[in-house]
Amino acid sequence: MNKELTRSRYFFLILILGTLTALGPFSIDMYLPGFQAIAKELNVESTRVAYSLSSFFIGISAGQLLYGPLLDRFGRKKPLLIGLVLYILASAGCIYASSLNSLIILRFIQAIGSCAAAVASVAMVRDLFPVKENAKVFALLMLVVGTSPMIAPAVGGYITSAFSWHIVFLILAIMGVLILLTTIFWLPESYTPDTSMSLKPRPIINNFLSVIKEPQFYTYALTGAMAFSGLFAYVSASPQVFMGIHHLSDKTYGWIFAGLSIGFIGSSQVNSLLLKRFESQQIVPVALTGQVITGIVFLCCAWNDWLNLPGTIALLFAFLCCLGCINPNTSALSLAPFRKNAGSASALMGAIQMGAGALAATIVGADDSNTAVPMALTMCGSSILALIILLIGRKRIGTALAAPEKGSAVVAH
Repeated sequence: MNKELTRSRYFFLILILGTLTALGPFSIDMYLPGFQAIAKELNVESTRVAYSLSSFFIGISAGQLLYGPLLDRFGRKKPLLIGLVLYILASAGCIYASSLNSLIILRFIQAIGSCAAAVASVAMVRDLFPVKENAKVFALLMLVVGTSPMIAPAVGGYITSAFSWHIVFLILAIMGVLILLTTIFWLPESYTPDTSMSLKPRPIINNFLSVIKEPQFYTYALTGAMAFSGLFAYVSASPQVFMGIHHLSDKTYGWIFAGLSIGFIGSSQVNSLLLKRFESQQIVPVALTGQVITGIVFLCCAWNDWLNLPGTIALLFAFLCCLGCINPNTSALSLAPFRKNAGSASALMGAIQMGAGALAATIVGADDSNTAVPMALTMCGSSILALIILLIGRKRIGTALAAPEKGSAVVAH
């Protein structure tokens, strides 16, 4: 922690940054219980509603590449405020969506706005805290972000049942307004604008290329993205699996989704304790191996129709526990080599992650087999691919890694 940051200030900043980071997940999780209601009102199959989720992921992926250079050129707050205003307007538009196509487009615009918060919050972690604190800070952000899958689906289920799915987007718009006001009055500008940075396409592309050529970045960014895409497969398929296959109500689904999120949140906090004894690059392969094993067992059970509701919940819980130990460390390791262009690095990392997530969600949404196989297959395949990327990439990093302190994120030189 920087010397000028008091303990209270430290956690206050984490709370604000966590709120920014949670905006996107809230926008995803709160409307999931309304899938069946949306499908009925818009006269489409419930699996088709997942395309509005895919468009959100695509919007976040594309938007992060847009905001990365802007955050480095104009500082963190100006692009962030513009993105939040766009998010509020798109959320208000979703309230009045009268067709699936209009909802898909508005969700894309909503994502473009929300990803400003995601990119800015990650970049500001790199700005405000020393490298050795980054993995711990990301784990604390996961604690704040973790309230989303615990609260949002349950709240969304009750709102959809008592009122309608339209009110969910009204609440999201109000949340956007509150976060906008918090950002204006209480979040400091953490980065001096780099006026030398050009916003012309060629320099921006060259800047991204300089980031992605860093072995430590592409190894851990791709590993984290592949591991995390399993979560997107789960999020996209879970309404159909729990409400369609197991015939649960939207309220019950919301509570199960909330309960499963405890695995992700809890393990991210266990990760903070592990960082006191182990280094980030030691934790990632162990947790990822556990995720691969869980994915294989899940796929075998789903393929042979051995899964009942408790078994499905148990395997998803184990998968999310592994992910909670992977994500904070791969994020910290990806950004560790960067200081001047941390915004671009953050954006590129997020774009890769969301792009992989959008692909996973689209693959799951395109299958109408009415089984858990598509979800299990995507989760298993993405985990195996993540482990392969990690094993190959670590050989490229080699002795370039320097880890002077246990529990610190490693910096490549």
